[in-house]
Amino acid sequence: MSWDFFVPVCVGDLVKTGGINQYVVQDVVSAKQLPSCLNKFKAALRSQGPLCILEHFDTGYSVLQHCKAVDLAVKEDTLELLVQVVSGLSVSLPSILVSTSLSAAERKEKLNAVKMSVFLLCKLTENLESDSYRQNIVTAPGKGGKKGKAGGEGLMQWDSEREQVLQALVQLFQLDIRSLWSLSLVEEEFISCVTCCCYKLLENPTISHVKSKPTRDCVIHLLGLLIKKYNHLLGAGVKVIQMLQHFEQLSSVFAQAVSVWSTEYGVRAIIGEVIREIGQKSSEELAREGSGVKAFASFLSEVSALVPELMIPNISVLITHLEGESHTMRVAVCEVLGEILVRVLCGDGLDESGRADRDRFFDTLQEHLHDSHSHVRTRVLQVYTRIVNSKALPLCRYSEVMELAVGRLMDKSINVVKSSIQLLAAFIAHNPYSCKLSSADLKKPLEKETSKLRELKEKLEGTAPVAVIKASELWAAMVPELLVTVRKELEPTSKEEKEQQEDEEGGEVEEEKEAEDDRATAVKIAQYLRVNKYRDAVQLSIRAHSCFPESEMFASLSTVTPENMMDTLALIFKGSDDDTSELNQNLPPTPQKEPEKEGEDGELKKQEMLVQYLKDTETFALQVERAISVINTMLYWKTTSVVQEAVQFCVTVCEFSVANSISGVRKMLPLVWSTDAAIKDAVIHAYRRLYLNPQGDTIRMKAQTLVDSLSELMVDASLGTIQCLEEIVQEFFSSGSSLQSTVVQVLWERFTGKRETSSLYKRAAVLLLGMAARAEREVVLSNLDTLCSVALGEKVTEDFLLARDAVITICNITDHVRQSKGAPFRLPQDHQLFTCLTQAVAEGVVMEDPYWQSFMEQAVRLIYFLAESPDQLCSRLLQRSARLLLDQIAEGGEVNKDAGQMQDGSQESNEQLNCVCLAQLLAACGCVAFWQVSHLERSVSAELRRRRGETEEREEKEKGPAGKQTANESTMEEELGLIGASAEDTEAELIRNICETELLAEENLLSAFLPLLVRVCGSPGRYSHPQLTTAACLALSQYMMISPSVCEENIRLMFTVLERSTLPVVRANAIIALGDLTVRFPNILEPWTQNLYARLSDEVPSVRQTAVTVLTQLVLKDVLKVKGQVSEVAVLLIDPDSHINSLALNFFNELATKDNAIYNLLPDIISRLSDPERGMNAQLCTMSCFRFLTASTRQWCDLAVSLSLLSMCERGFKRLQECWECYSDKLTEPGVYQPLLSITAKLRRGAKPQFKAQVDEFEQRLTAVHTRGLENVESPEMDEENQKAGVSAEKTVTRTPAPTTGRLKSKQGQDFVTPHKSRKSKKPAITFSSDEEEDEEDAVMAESETPKVTTPIARTSRRARLRN
Repeated sequence: MSWDFFVPVCVGDLVKTGGINQYVVQDVVSAKQLPSCLNKFKAALRSQGPLCILEHFDTGYSVLQHCKAVDLAVKEDTLELLVQVVSGLSVSLPSILVSTSLSAAERKEKLNAVKMSVFLLCKLTENLESDSYRQNIVTAPGKGGKKGKAGGEGLMQWDSEREQVLQALVQLFQLDIRSLWSLSLVEEEFISCVTCCCYKLLENPTISHVKSKPTRDCVIHLLGLLIKKYNHLLGAGVKVIQMLQHFEQLSSVFAQAVSVWSTEYGVRAIIGEVIREIGQKSSEELAREGSGVKAFASFLSEVSALVPELMIPNISVLITHLEGESHTMRVAVCEVLGEILVRVLCGDGLDESGRADRDRFFDTLQEHLHDSHSHVRTRVLQVYTRIVNSKALPLCRYSEVMELAVGRLMDKSINVVKSSIQLLAAFIAHNPYSCKLSSADLKKPLEKETSKLRELKEKLEGTAPVAVIKASELWAAMVPELLVTVRKELEPTSKEEKEQQEDEEGGEVEEEKEAEDDRATAVKIAQYLRVNKYRDAVQLSIRAHSCFPESEMFASLSTVTPENMMDTLALIFKGSDDDTSELNQNLPPTPQKEPEKEGEDGELKKQEMLVQYLKDTETFALQVERAISVINTMLYWKTTSVVQEAVQFCVTVCEFSVANSISGVRKMLPLVWSTDAAIKDAVIHAYRRLYLNPQGDTIRMKAQTLVDSLSELMVDASLGTIQCLEEIVQEFFSSGSSLQSTVVQVLWERFTGKRETSSLYKRAAVLLLGMAARAEREVVLSNLDTLCSVALGEKVTEDFLLARDAVITICNITDHVRQSKGAPFRLPQDHQLFTCLTQAVAEGVVMEDPYWQSFMEQAVRLIYFLAESPDQLCSRLLQRSARLLLDQIAEGGEVNKDAGQMQDGSQESNEQLNCVCLAQLLAACGCVAFWQVSHLERSVSAELRRRRGETEEREEKEKGPAGKQTANESTMEEELGLIGASAEDTEAELIRNICETELLAEENLLSAFLPLLVRVCGSPGRYSHPQLTTAACLALSQYMMISPSVCEENIRLMFTVLERSTLPVVRANAIIALGDLTVRFPNILEPWTQNLYARLSDEVPSVRQTAVTVLTQLVLKDVLKVKGQVSEVAVLLIDPDSHINSLALNFFNELATKDNAIYNLLPDIISRLSDPERGMNAQLCTMSCFRFLTASTRQWCDLAVSLSLLSMCERGFKRLQECWECYSDKLTEPGVYQPLLSITAKLRRGAKPQFKAQVDEFEQRLTAVHTRGLENVESPEMDEENQKAGVSAEKTVTRTPAPTTGRLKSKQGQDFVTPHKSRKSKKPAITFSSDEEEDEEDAVMAESETPKVTTPIARTSRRARLRN
């Protein structure tokens, strides 16, 4: 073979004249002749094998040239032939490659065959891929979701064929075909031909889909072979970056590819190449749209999840992107760090460098918890959540990260808040401290262990061991100084010094004589050396030689030189190997550590670790409690997802018994009424998880656990909490759970006392039974006798709270609660239940029990809900109660007569008791009156409608075919609603007449108590007992609900009580009662509206709070017309009580939803607040001036006009001067200057001379700034001119200096004080009299004080109200 095949850059280059021995296509077959040529190709393949490509290459090339013109079948046949050729080469080449006798011609032949077949196969594959992609776009599914038949078949066929092509190429390149080239240098064009085909296949949009997984895997493995064996590493890195920029969907594909190349093929450098390319991207380039930053970020995240250990060497390249502008890249780098920390740098087995990297990465993550972009903060919190869930966070960082997470709860981004809640929940669920987190419970153990640690330290400090220092170490330390002393002592001395030394030595002769031998002397020398007496040691050594010349220790001193002396001293101090121990026996002992002390040290370390653990636990618990207080406020946010996260968090903290966790569980309970289904489901699921899915081995144990949990929630729960809990418990009993019957049985056992339990849990049990009765009436109805005997029996007076809760439970079986239709369910009057109730209520009237009234109210309610003819029952009840009270009073009077003498204290106590009993009787009368009216307007009216409906249905059934004509005539009347309307009006009129004429008729018992109520309310001096006054006023308001006539007769008295009662509770009750009366009789109450608003300025916060609550309901429900009196509510926005503040703010928030209500009211509000007698002008002036600092140019003018409209006084003018810096730079605007100038004109009228001079000076200042500018007026030259011009004024008037900045701040920070209402005209003083009966009428307002009706209020029809 004389020619070589070179892979062309362009397909068309093969038909051009090439170089020497270069293959050129000779014959390009036409499209019509291609089928016959392909048949010859097939025949040659069968006969000659894969080498036939050498002869039939032109046929394959012709298919490429006519690719757009030939049929799909021709392309498929060609592709099949080429795949067979490549597969054949893969089979035949292994034996040839191993052979050592391969000739050059054979090698060239095989090489050309490989090149030709691979070239044709890759190019044809690229063409077919382009055609299929184009066809896929053309035949994309429409709305019907159906594809073209031909297009769909061709596409599906190509998917299977594409996989065969790739498998053939992988099989070929797995062989070491590099030996076919000279020097094994494979030409770059050949490799590029294959890689271009691979990358072309990766451009398919569906390559990342699951159905394309076989193709994707083949491409990845083929590229891996080319990278590993054929030097495609650099090209692959560049290509990955390029394709990520243009094809975002390839991020997961290339992440998988890079992972496979680095692990299975061992090409780890590919990760470094790609990451280096990404790291070199500038921040400005990544910030541009279309830069592929999303694909880069996704690629980094997925690679770090697949091979996190390979990211560590290259992480320094990526860290630079944390300072860039692209938040997407910052997110990706943070996720990479998170994966490394979770899967690589975790555990206790890290070396120093690993721990350093881990700490550095954690520091980086913590910094980006405060990133400027909310998305970065969110993802960092999610990374931390994964780290905590994986238990990869070091214990030393728990407190720090926890504090940061709690801080992120205040973030302005909703997603950040949600992620921080999730992180905090993960902290609690995976905390390493304790299963129960309560700082209160941890405080005592911490104090105990801390004191124990202190005792251990004190004990060990008393017996602290002395450090052991070797003699050789001491000798080495003293050698320099000792050598100087030795040389100094051995130097020749003068006669005088010699005599002095002899005298000193003479004094020590006695001591030397005491030394019996040389060893004792050596010990003394060593002691001298230890205490730094070097001179004495040297002198003693010299004398010792003269005393003991034969001693071995002093033998070297026969010739006294510094070196000999040092050797002798060293021998004495350190000792020889033989006598070291003997010498040491005579030296001061060095204490050694004993085993007991070592054990004490170990115990100290353990105690220190325990104390540190308890401190960390307490810190963690305190942070959790802080987080709870913040997250509990999020339960009522408007964002559903945040509320769901907060609910989930509350469940988590409750499961871990964190202190105050039950507060969040109770706070989220009202959300069961939420209109958002997701929130409601979340709350129900939370309570089901906490309370309704108990753990236990048996059904009985599960039921007991469930009852215990619910009872804990019921104890000390408010009425609202109990009402919300009813919804959840009712759902449980409606769900058909297998625990229902057992739970009911356990509840009855607790209530009846079969199982010993406290009264609180008895009450909880009976209330839970009532909740169950809402779902199934028989739960209570079948055990009604048990309820009566246990709670309402002989011991009822001992526990009125249990009796009250039992009555509430029985109420749940009535039609009013269950809202059932059909014939009303009622019990006869002689039922045991009503006998027990009437007896308990009547006997309780003459008792002094604080819980009787709440029981009485529920009992009367139950009688009217459940009894036949409840009015007769209640009439007998009042008679019996009144008789018992009279008997008690009579008995007290007889005892006083018989005794003859009675102490004053006993008499007063009897009067007090009688007042309490009378108050209870009056409360019962008022309650009966209220429920009597309710019974008539609800129960009786509903029963009349039901009977009328049954009668109409029965008449329609009785009408046969003969009545069709009559029915047709009445059809129009029925359509107009005349028949039903007239009937309803008749029924309503009947009930109104009963209320007006019969309820308070002389023969009715209720009428007997009305004069007594009026007398008690009208004579507070005579009847001064607080409970009696409170009960009488409340009962009178309930009587006034009966009819308009009673209301009109007593309305003046009720408002007198409202304004002049000294008891805050009476005033608060009166406000509530008058609010109800306003709803019932609006025309009667409308003239008294101003008196209701007056209570907003009451001096007692509880009364103000009640007033704003009642008025909010009346205004928002359109019962009261919104007028200028709303300014009284505006004053409460600065009330000292924070709760009243929030109520007033809520009022205006709700009012703002009603069209332009607030906008229309602003003039009236401002004019009322600017009344000089209210004292609000100065505050309004200050607030308006401060608004200049943040307002726009247009708003400056509006604010100036508002200031000019205020009724300015001297105090307001002073505030205007103090706030000069707020508006002085705006005076150049005519719209600001003119209104402020008009203020000075108003102030000058009727002003005193001194004040008038101040106003004139202020006006001159305004004019100067307006005409010349603030800078010119405030300059020193202008100050001098002003001083000269104002000499005459200064003689008489002291100029008010301009305020300083500090003064402005102090004024700005002042708290506003709630103003007291003051009247313009003093009303006649009305005093309460307790002396004479004829003076009692003075307690009521005079006729002149009674407001007149000015604006009648249109009422809805009686029929509409009754229907509602």
